[in-house]
Amino acid sequence: MPSLDISDASARCTDVLDAMEGTVIADRTFLETVLTGVLARGHVLLEDVPGTGKTLTARSMAEALGLSFNRIQFTPDLLPADVTGSHIYNERERDFEFREGPIFANVVLADEINRAPPKTQAALLEAMSEGQVTTDGTTRDLPEPFFVIATQNPVESEGTFPLPEAQIDRFIVKTSIGYPDPDAEQTLLRRRTDRASKTPSVEAVLEPDRVTAIQTLPEDVTVTDDLIAYMTDIVGATRDQPQIRVGVSPRGTQRLLEAARARAVIEGREYVTPGDVKTIAPDVLAHRLVLTPDATVENVDKRDVLVDVLDSIPVPTVSDVDAPAPG
Repeated sequence: MPSLDISDASARCTDVLDAMEGTVIADRTFLETVLTGVLARGHVLLEDVPGTGKTLTARSMAEALGLSFNRIQFTPDLLPADVTGSHIYNERERDFEFREGPIFANVVLADEINRAPPKTQAALLEAMSEGQVTTDGTTRDLPEPFFVIATQNPVESEGTFPLPEAQIDRFIVKTSIGYPDPDAEQTLLRRRTDRASKTPSVEAVLEPDRVTAIQTLPEDVTVTDDLIAYMTDIVGATRDQPQIRVGVSPRGTQRLLEAARARAVIEGREYVTPGDVKTIAPDVLAHRLVLTPDATVENVDKRDVLVDVLDSIPVPTVSDVDAPAPG
């Protein structure tokens, strides 16, 4: 595995983001959030209306990172074996051999993930949680690195199966692209007139072993006690809100720590700041909240509730936490 320090990793992350901006019309903050999920060795859930660039984002991320990519179109009749693979009879060898399913890739796009039935969701959950799949009693490891970028449509519910809370909890971040502003949409059209193919492509700026090396660096990022207390205060407050039936779990607290460390690496810092925590918290925590029935009926937005929580928690002063202690 190649040796990289945080400064090197930050420069490589900038290269990846620059490459993606050449194809994906999206706010850079959105691209940074997706990359944060990758660096934190988590999975990413993109929720947006069709045609905003979710699939292109996933493919471009895989291409820029130099990783293998598979897309799985989730449908109500999708079987677990369609995802994990199955045994096929080999006429020549007169024996059954395992044929890998599309889950065997570094980056897997689970397109319209909420259209798959519960059994298939369970197979995907094992892959997301353990980095492995079990078929016919045999467990097989998935490629390294491995992460899922899943999409779902927030406005269409017919023929869908709500994701179980256990699976939603496995996504380190949930975010959306949103509509581009007029200037960005004009750029989209100009780029289309300058190429013959419908879909743009990205040149690889990293290789799998470098991605794996960068994913280890957040573990070396310093997090002070003040910031640990800040994160636990935020999470604790989600468990004591009148609009929230179930607050963020301890796993969610850990994911907030991991995402904040990953964001520090992207920024080229060896320490986490309050800004890292506050910036990434809505994407890491909001989808983990379970609203009360009344709040659900009133169409309360989970992100709005989370933002209110963040506004209610005192932020540690930068002078206290912005740099590690000397020595």
